[in-house]
Amino acid sequence: MKTTAIIVAAGSGSRLNSETPKQFLDLAGKPVVVHTLERFASAPSVDNLIVVLAAEHVTRLGSLQIDKPVRVVTGGATRAESVSNGLAAIEGDVEVVAVHDGARPFVSVDEIERTIEKAKEMGAACLVGSVTDTIKTIAGGEISGTLDRDKLRRALTPQVFKTEVIRRAFEVGDLDESVTDECYLVEKLGHPIAFVEGSSRNIKITHAEDLTLAEMIAKGRFE
Repeated sequence: MKTTAIIVAAGSGSRLNSETPKQFLDLAGKPVVVHTLERFASAPSVDNLIVVLAAEHVTRLGSLQIDKPVRVVTGGATRAESVSNGLAAIEGDVEVVAVHDGARPFVSVDEIERTIEKAKEMGAACLVGSVTDTIKTIAGGEISGTLDRDKLRRALTPQVFKTEVIRRAFEVGDLDESVTDECYLVEKLGHPIAFVEGSSRNIKITHAEDLTLAEMIAKGRFE
């Protein structure tokens, strides 16, 4: 099955308080998003890549030294609109689509491959991370209960779908700011989504301390 990876990197990085969007910050000598693209280019199951960037940054990547075809498209006002633009840019007989955050540079090839394989089997699959903290519910200014963390997972990326599944989800779903991941829209279809256990190293660079941790991981100082 031919697979396209959509790398979503159209955010402004406002929570990082940096003039440079987080996906273009330097990490071990190259932009964060380039690390991410290289991971997917190294995955045997991925045939080509689409990177979604804000309009003002579509030329910022320049010439990439990547062995697989990469197409750059313009993002939208929300994450969902950006992914929708990526879906619209898919060409040819692509049967599987993997969507990944551009600011997650440490996803492993193994994680990519396992999630794609599960999506081929089930139609939809999400890479997830364990919850290590105790999670409380709140109401009326008080703690109202404790959730069983063994039944909880953090949604990571990639999130991978058969093409007809994700396109249908985007056709019938509301693409507003409440849509923070693609599984949300697929859940609304009632389509089952398999989960694949991922690593704690697959961090998303959002705040300044995340970049510090990313630099430690890149230098092999964090296991």
